[in-house]
This record gives sequence, C-alpha cells and structure tokens, in this order.
Amino acid sequence: MKSEKENNAMPNAHLHDLFVDELRDILGAEKQLLKGLKKMATKAVNANLKDAFTAHHAETEDQIERLKKVFSSIKLTPRAKKCKAMEGLLNEADEIMEEFEDNEALDAALIAAAQKVEHYEIASYGCLVTYATLMGHEEARELLASTLDQEKETDTKLTDIAMSEANVMI
Repeated sequence: MKSEKENNAMPNAHLHDLFVDELRDILGAEKQLLKGLKKMATKAVNANLKDAFTAHHAETEDQIERLKKVFSSIKLTPRAKKCKAMEGLLNEADEIMEEFEDNEALDAALIAAAQKVEHYEIASYGCLVTYATLMGHEEARELLASTLDQEKETDTKLTDIAMSEANVMI
C-alpha cells in the first residue's frame, strides 16, 4: 500500500491511505447491505418497492464487482472492513421493520430507511470519486463515478415510489 505513496508517483499521494481505507469501508458496507436489501424486499408490501429492493440487490452485487476492479486498478487486493455506519443504518432498518410491521406506513418507513442508506453511499462514493480524481486514478474514478450515478438513481426511484404510492393513501 505504501510503495506507490512513498515514491510520490502520483499527485496528492497524502490521500492514498485514506482512499484505500474508504474503499475497504464501502466494500464492507456493500456486502453488509446485500442482507438488508433481501429483508427489506421481503417486508415491503408495495410491488414496485419490492421490485426496487430486488433490483438494487442485483446492482449491489455488480457494485461489489466494480469495487474489486477499483482495487485491481490501484494494484491492491480487495479487502473489506466492517462498516460501522452501515451496521447502524441496517440495525435501524430492522427496528423500523419490527415497529411498523403491521402498519400501513411500513412501506414509507422502509423507504426512509433505504434512503438513509443511499445517502450514506452517495456521500462515500462522492468522496472516493474526488480522491481518485485528485490522485490521477482515472480508471478508479470512472468505476466509482458509475456507482455514484447508480446510487443517485436509486435514491430518485425511491423518492418517486414514496411520492406516488407509499406515502399517499389511494
């Protein structure tokens, strides 16, 4: 990890260790999220919301593979670390699912929990794109920017479902 940083072969080498730590954190977060998305898809009542959670599960699997390519692009072995933030967000989602299980606001509560996750991911990938850009890791930047765009699209999709179906009484 240090060899590339120490030889100052890249601009802004001081960000390298932070970049790698954040990559490991988000890899761990994405892996943790897979289980959470399955639970949310199972609990959701609205068919479009179930489909959105299922689709995001598949996207998350692709995002994990993309993160592995990011590690490869900077000549490191992919290694995840436990993401305490994602753990907390998923614990909160579990509490919401229990508290609102038999409530007509369950889908709205699930969307709120899922959007908290999406916003965490958007912030994480946004920082990673910035670091990759500043260090000249162009391949990593492109891969991470692609995932950032997906996370933003998922957030928008959840908002659309909330506003048109889950948060309104029809």
